[in-house]
Formats: sequence, C-alpha cells, structure tokens
Amino acid sequence: MSYDTVVVGAGLAGLTAALRLTERGQRVMIVARGVGATHLAPATIDVLGYLGDTRVGAPAGSLAALIAASPDHPYAHITADQLATAVTWFGAHAAALGYSGSVGENMLLPTALGVPKPSALAPRSMAGGDLRGGGRFLFVGFKGFKDFHPALIADNLVRAPLPLPITARALELEPPSSRLGDLSGRVIAGRFDADNLTDWLVGELENRVEPDERIGVPAVLGLRSGDQTWQELEKRLGCTVFEVSTLPPSVPGIRLFNALTAALRARGARLVLGVRAVGAHANNGHIDTIDVANATGTVSHAVGSVLLATGGFPSGGLELDSFGATRETVFDLPLIGVPETDRVRFAPNYFDPQPLASAGVPTDDLLRPVDANGHPVYTNLHAAGAILGGAIPWKEKSGTGISVASGYAAAEAILAPAAQSVSEAVR
Repeated sequence: MSYDTVVVGAGLAGLTAALRLTERGQRVMIVARGVGATHLAPATIDVLGYLGDTRVGAPAGSLAALIAASPDHPYAHITADQLATAVTWFGAHAAALGYSGSVGENMLLPTALGVPKPSALAPRSMAGGDLRGGGRFLFVGFKGFKDFHPALIADNLVRAPLPLPITARALELEPPSSRLGDLSGRVIAGRFDADNLTDWLVGELENRVEPDERIGVPAVLGLRSGDQTWQELEKRLGCTVFEVSTLPPSVPGIRLFNALTAALRARGARLVLGVRAVGAHANNGHIDTIDVANATGTVSHAVGSVLLATGGFPSGGLELDSFGATRETVFDLPLIGVPETDRVRFAPNYFDPQPLASAGVPTDDLLRPVDANGHPVYTNLHAAGAILGGAIPWKEKSGTGISVASGYAAAEAILAPAAQSVSEAVR
C-alpha cells in the first residue's frame, strides 16, 4: 500500500507529527515496535526546565541562551514562533486531558519524590499542584501502593527551594477490599474506573481536610474517567485536588497515548505496533519505499515522506554494540555527539557528564537528517523527538517539549514541499 507519510515510532514525537499530518488530510501509517515512552513519563510538556544547574522560570525566554551554549540542540532548528505554535496546538488537540500552561512560564509541579519539577504544560488534573504560590498541602497515599509515599513527598517539598514557602502533611488511606496485596497504578486506576472509588475517597477525606489545603493524590484516578473523577473530587470536597505523577507505568501517559491514538484513528490513520522499519529503497536521494518487517516477512510501502521518531538508546533508535560502535538502527544515518575514539567508555558516576549523553541525528532547519557536509541524506526523510542529537533531555527537562515541537515542525516541513525546493535551490 502507499501512504503520503510513514511515521516510524509511536512515541510523543511520532504521534504529534502524525496527528498534524492527518489534520491536513494526509494518508498516514505509524509503525513501531511498541508504544514508546508515553507509558513511562508523566503527561506534562517540559519545554526547558534547567540551564546547567539553574532552574528556568520562563522557557521561551531562555532558549537563546540554551542554543548559544549548545548550537547543535534540536531547538536551534525550531523558531520561537514554531515552538509556541506547536505547544499551543498540542494543548488544544489533547483537549480530553484539558492542558493548562504556556511556553512563557513554567509551573513547578511536585513529583513522587517530592521534587519541584518545571513544566510548561500539564493536564488540568495536575495543574492545581503548582507550588509557586506557596500555601498548604495535604498529600494522600494508598496503603499497598509502593510507588507513592506521601510522607516522603511532604518532607522533601517543605525543604525544597521554592519562590514562596509551603506547609505540607501526609495521610495514608487503605482502599476498600484491597485484598492485602501490592497495588500498581494501573490496578488502582482500573478500580476508579470500575468500582467508583470516588465515593470512598470523598468519605475518607471530607472531614480530614483543613481550610485552604490543596490535596495531592497519586495520578491513578482512572484510565478512562480520570478527568471526570478529578472534577467530581474537587466539586464534592470543595477544594483544589491535583494528581501527582508516580513511577512507571504512568497512568497520565497512558491516557495521553490513548487520546492521541483515538484522534488518529478517527482521522483514518493506520497504527501498526509490533513491527520494525528495517530500511528503504531510494532513487537520487529520495525515498520511494520503506521496508517494514512483521512476524511473517517484510512488506514494502510506497511513501511520499518518512518521519523518523524512533527515540534514542532506551527505545532502540540508537544502538551501542559490544565494540563501542554507535549507530542509528533504521537508516544507518550519520550521528553527532559520539566520541571519536576506538571504544566509547562511560564516566564512572551516574550523574557525571556521559560521552553519549547528547548522541543523535543531526538535521537541517527542515529537520532532515544531514551528512557531514550538511546535505540532506534523503530529501523526504525528516526526524523528530529523542532521535535528534545535541540535547541532554533528562538534565534540561526538555524531552517532551522537544518531542512536541520537533514533531509539529517536521510535519509542517513535510506539508510545505515548496520550502524544501527553496532549500535545495539554495544548496
């Protein structure tokens, strides 16, 4: 079969690009080995949280300093207007989660370890936990759920550097009929969906909340009905309630994946998981077909464009072999951020600067992978997300922001062939 665009990877970058392309009428297929990192990360959009060790309050206003220090950063190929447009567009198209925020200012949201994390956008069920204004907080956990310790969160947050001081206390509740076993986030979320735990939670809290307290609960208020449960809790308790992200699997991340894939299917996109893109056939630097391997063999699909969004090392977009050689796994594209040594060696301590921390694919301003001379490897291949080189997302707190911005920008480049023709003429 033929497609206008084949997207390789079903993480946040790939799904963002696919959604934008289908919105503009393209016939799109998404192929991936699995569901991507959405199931591991909170559903917040972190554009830029840190410059070095300095926490960023205004991500849009800090991009110039970031790019000056890291000229190969993915944001160097995305204009400030593109970034703002992408984030605003994403918030509107993930309307089922009701996103709040903007690229102009970071919220400070508590994590499950009690660390204030800078985020530009957050689902509205989380936004009430913004710590910047100070205040009184009550963190509520569930016995048997070992991924959320309310006392740890409260103790760490009162010691954290915040614009205004807070007070925080902890409460742990025993869910009804917990069967004395360890609980996972997905199990509790399923019980909120099926067993109406909202009534139980309201009954446990309504006489234990002090005036002006905001209530933080683990982000497990349901997979299908999380937003409705959150709204009902706020209404019945008469105070601000917010979800706090937990360790993987991420219930908000699964909600986000479900919302984006539902929107894609509604627009006619084809999503195929459990397969691998293994190469392509090109003519004069233009990809004509892409090869996709499944359980029974390899199928070639005719394409107009390809969007590579396979992620970095954790998701298999990049591979480090036993001899220390690093490669991109689908097209064997050139890489940046790889030491020029016979064998890559790692720094001894986890938080030390690591040799491969910023490894990835270099691109031009149309997010097309380029060779050592800056020329596109393929004129109709674009890249987005964690496969891009030049960033250290975990340290910058920029990973989901890069995914949304580059996914949207790559889709726009695919949709504007005239821009590519101009670029080729200049080259």
